[in-house]
Amino acid sequence: MSIITKGNENKKVVDPLNEIKRRKIVEHNDLITSIAKMDKVPLKIFELAVSYINTDNPPKDHIIYLSKTELFKFFDVSDNDKHSRFKKAVDKMQEQSFFRIREKQERGFEYENIVPIPYVKWADYHDEVIIEFNKRIMPYLINLKQNFTQYALSDVMNLNSKYSIILYKWLSMQYNQYEHYSNKGGRRTEQLEGYCNPEIKVSELRTMTDTINDYKRFQSLEQRILKEPLNEINHHTHFDVTYDKIKKGRSIDSIQFHISKKARPQELNGEYKEREQDPAYLQGKKNREEQTALLSAKAMQNPYTMELLEFEILEMRNLADISLMARLQEVVYPIYSEIEGQAGINRVREHFETIKNHRQDYSKPNIAQYLLVSARNFLASGDVIKKEKGKTKYLRTEGNVEAVNGNKIPDHRYKSAYVNETTPEEQRELEIIKKELSDSMKK
Repeated sequence: MSIITKGNENKKVVDPLNEIKRRKIVEHNDLITSIAKMDKVPLKIFELAVSYINTDNPPKDHIIYLSKTELFKFFDVSDNDKHSRFKKAVDKMQEQSFFRIREKQERGFEYENIVPIPYVKWADYHDEVIIEFNKRIMPYLINLKQNFTQYALSDVMNLNSKYSIILYKWLSMQYNQYEHYSNKGGRRTEQLEGYCNPEIKVSELRTMTDTINDYKRFQSLEQRILKEPLNEINHHTHFDVTYDKIKKGRSIDSIQFHISKKARPQELNGEYKEREQDPAYLQGKKNREEQTALLSAKAMQNPYTMELLEFEILEMRNLADISLMARLQEVVYPIYSEIEGQAGINRVREHFETIKNHRQDYSKPNIAQYLLVSARNFLASGDVIKKEKGKTKYLRTEGNVEAVNGNKIPDHRYKSAYVNETTPEEQRELEIIKKELSDSMKK
């Protein structure tokens, strides 16, 4: 990136658009999960300004020098009124916009309101904009050794709503952890699954998006906070994201996202090339490929694979997808094994029959995740072992009596399973027969 050296090493000349596309943003995770009390434009100005911070040599005076030309390119505006609109955006950013940051403490949360950019200076007759960051926001932007997230400025550039930006940053935070621990190790398979399939309470999602008092009906919330933002994220960023709604009782309690990366390398200041030359990364990549091949081979021999084929849940072409088969073997088949251990293989087949009859088209591109979520929900539902209503079976072992299906055991001790079902008329006839037999024996 070009630099102006007149008295300040942080001054910059106008950057071309391809420089914007190569730049990155680094923020502390507490800032990402904070409440952004601002609209889309002030939030995007803040993100653009953060991208100017050199994390290796941060500005000691908290000042960066922004180009108006680049700013207008970033917002894709070219009309004659753009300077007036910029002035209004700056006014709104300083008068009404702030971050409410939450930090977990021993006795609860500690809250901090920070206006991120209290000072902005520009002129009509030149291109430079001086931006001074609040000193209290800087610890969330520089000297970050842990609990931080890096993402592409170009991704934020193309997002057109505040909710899209907030959700994109949160998803980036989750997926960055998945990539980091996948390469470096140190996390169990279930933990890695949690990073690329993160779950968030609806109440927490409302807090993060500042919609606690908005969109009271879940359908409205889903449309504005999930469907519309994810449509933008999937279209404009390097993520593909889907989600499932998790119920608690009759209401939607949580949202589980499923994040994958598009098959195109995202170049951030040459980091992709540097990473491809890192011996530790290359060894980790080799180990993952070997592990994937091994798991895929085991899946081919697993009886559940044949069951899924017979129920037409898998197709023959799926068997050639090494990543798919490895994931089934690693995270899905163990759940089937647990269900079979509790209730037998026929109960697993009933589960497969349900999937076959109710499966939606959207599940086909991500079949492993669909089967995983279905199996987890089935196991957690408590319906794996069927209960027979209205009947109680008793089991006698060493003088003890146990109710097999969990019903309350009657107070009397276990006796032979005889139930007197004779009618009064039959009882009278029996009494007559008994009397006749008794009289005949006396003779």
